[in-house]
Amino acid sequence: MDRMRELVDILNKWAYEYYVLDNPSVSDREYDRLYDELKALENESGRVEFDSPTKRVGGEPVKGFARHAHISKLYSLDKAVTEEQLGAFFTRIEKAVKNPRYTVEYKFDGLTMCLTYENGKFVKASTRGNGVEGEDVTAQCLTIKSFPLTIEYKGILEVQGEAVIRLSVLDEYNKTAKEQLKNARNAVAGAIRNLDPKVTAERKPEILFYNVNYMSDGKLDTQMQHFEFLKEQGFKVFAHLKYCNDREQVLQAIEEIEVGRKNLDVLTDGAVVKLDSTAEREALGYTDKFPRWAIAYKFEAEESITTVKDVIWQVGRTGKLTPLAMVEPVELAGATVRKATLNNYGDLTRKGVKIGSKVLIRRSNEVIPEILGTVENAEGSREVQKPDICPYCGTGTMEIGANVFCPNLYCRPRVVGKVAHFASKDAMDIEGLSEMTAGQMYDELELRNCSELYGYTEEDLGKLEGFKTRKTANILGAINKSKQVTLDRFIFALGIDGIGKVAAKDLAKTYKSISALKSATKEQFIELENIGEVTADNLERWFKTDYNINEVYALLNAGVNPVFGGESVKTGIFAGQSVVLTGTLESFKRSEAQKIIEENGGECQSAVTSKTTLVIAGEAAGSKLDKAKKLGINVIDEVQFKNMLKG
Repeated sequence: MDRMRELVDILNKWAYEYYVLDNPSVSDREYDRLYDELKALENESGRVEFDSPTKRVGGEPVKGFARHAHISKLYSLDKAVTEEQLGAFFTRIEKAVKNPRYTVEYKFDGLTMCLTYENGKFVKASTRGNGVEGEDVTAQCLTIKSFPLTIEYKGILEVQGEAVIRLSVLDEYNKTAKEQLKNARNAVAGAIRNLDPKVTAERKPEILFYNVNYMSDGKLDTQMQHFEFLKEQGFKVFAHLKYCNDREQVLQAIEEIEVGRKNLDVLTDGAVVKLDSTAEREALGYTDKFPRWAIAYKFEAEESITTVKDVIWQVGRTGKLTPLAMVEPVELAGATVRKATLNNYGDLTRKGVKIGSKVLIRRSNEVIPEILGTVENAEGSREVQKPDICPYCGTGTMEIGANVFCPNLYCRPRVVGKVAHFASKDAMDIEGLSEMTAGQMYDELELRNCSELYGYTEEDLGKLEGFKTRKTANILGAINKSKQVTLDRFIFALGIDGIGKVAAKDLAKTYKSISALKSATKEQFIELENIGEVTADNLERWFKTDYNINEVYALLNAGVNPVFGGESVKTGIFAGQSVVLTGTLESFKRSEAQKIIEENGGECQSAVTSKTTLVIAGEAAGSKLDKAKKLGINVIDEVQFKNMLKG
C-alpha cells in the first residue's frame, strides 16, 4: 500500500509537470516504467487509489448524458465586435464605478466546462448547458490529464474552464483518422459530448481554467486571485492576464492578444474584458444571460471569397425587406456556406454587390454569414433591383432611410413571424405553435392577428393538415393556458422593435400595467437602464399607433390577463418603496437582500430613476449613490437596513 501511494504521488507530480506546466522532468520511458509497476500492484491488491493515474483511461460507453445542476449559474458573455460596442460597455461601467480597473485575457474557442470538488476530491464534470444545468460528462472528462483529481481546498468548489484541442494535436489526429475533423472547436465539442469516453481519449483534449464559479467558504476579491487560486490547486491556466486602468490600456491589451494569438497552438476568437474587483462586480450584477461587468471582444471571423448567384428578398415581422444573397458553396469556419446576408438595400448598394460579383464573406457567432464587400464585378454582372413591390403580397414598398418596407400589415411573412414570436417560449409560451403551424393558420384559417388565436375552436383546428384530436387539444390547451401571463412576457410577446426580455422586465417593474405603460413618454422610457433613445422612440411610436392599441385591447378582451409578478405583495416595511441596492453588503448577498425587500412589499430597481424612493448603499457604492444624492432620494446604510428589518 505504501509503495502504491508513493507511485501515485510521483506519477501525478510528473503528469502535472508534463500536462500543466509543459515542463517534463523525466522521459516517457521512465514514466511508463513506474506506471506499469503501479498497474501491476493495483491488479495484485485489487485496490485503486482515488487519484491514481490509471483511472484516466477511456471506460465503457455510457447510455446517455444525465443532467447536472450547477451550484451557481454559469453565465455566457455579452459580445462586442466593434470599438463602438466596446465603448458602450465602458460607458455603462463608468456610470456605476469610479476609476474602474479592468483585466484582459484570451478568449479560447472551445467548450465551456464546469468541474465540481468536495472535500478535496473531484466529484463531477459537466458542460455549461443553459447555465443552470448542463450534461454530466464525468466519464469523458476523466480521460483528460490536465486537471487534478485531488486538491488542497476542502470546501465545495466549482471551477470553470474551456476544453480545447491544440491545433497541432488536431493535425496529428487527422493524419490517421477515418473521418477528418474540420476545426478544433467542433473537434473538442464532439470529443466531450461523445457517449464513448474512448473517443474523448483519442482526441486528447485539455482544459484551460479561468474562473472560480463557486466556493463554499472564503472569498476571492480580484481576477488575479482567481488565477492564483487555480494555479495553487493544480489547475492549468493560460499565463496571460493584463491589468488595465482605462479604456486606452484595454484597447492596447486587445491588440497585443490579436497579434499574439496567431502564434498560439490553441484556437482563439477574441479577448475577454472584465471588471477586476469582485465587490464592484456584485454591485453591477447580471442580466438574464450575461454579467454586466464582463464582455467578449470578438476578433474578425473567418473570411472567404465566393460568387453571388442571386439575391432574394425576405420580409420580417416588422415589414422590413432584407436582401439575402445565394452564393456559390464555400467552406467557412467548419461549415458549407450557401447564403449570405446584407443589412438592407442601402448596405447592398454601398458595398457594390451585383449578381455575378465576387464578394468577401465572413462567418461569425453561428449566424448566417455577412457580405463584407465586393472584390470584383465579373463581365455580365447584373445590378440588384430594388423591389418596388413586396415579393410576397404585391403591395407597393416604401422607403425609410436605407431600408425598404412592405407596409401591408397582413403580408404573410409579417403575420407568420409576428405570431411565431408571440407564441415563443419566452413570450406567451404556446407550445406547439411553430412558424409552420402559424403559416397553416394564415393559409387555411385566415389568421391575421395574434388575438384571433383565442377564438379558435376544435372544429377550426381540425381543418388543418396533420391536426388530429390529440394535437388539436394540446394546441387549444396551450392557447388557453397562455391567457395567464406575467406582464413582462406579454410586453415581450408584443414584438416591439428593440424590446428584448431584459427591457421587457424593466418596463414591467416600472409601470406594472399596460395602461400605465402606454401612457408613458419617450423621456420617461430613456430613464430606464436598458432603454436607449432609439428604443424609447420605438416604444412611444408603437403605443401611439391605432392598430397596435386595438390589438392590445383585443387580446385583453379575449381573456389574456397580463399580471405584474409583484402585485400580490401589498404590505410590509418596504410597501410602496422603489428600492435600489448599490455597493457590497457584508451580511447579505445581493440576491438575498433583494428577496427580503420584495417579500416585505418593496420593488427592486436596477438603476436610480425619478421613481426611486430609497437607496441602500453598501461598501464601494458608486455612481448610483451619487445620483441618488443629487436627486434628493433617501439613502440608508446596511446598519439602518438591518434596523428596519428588526422593526
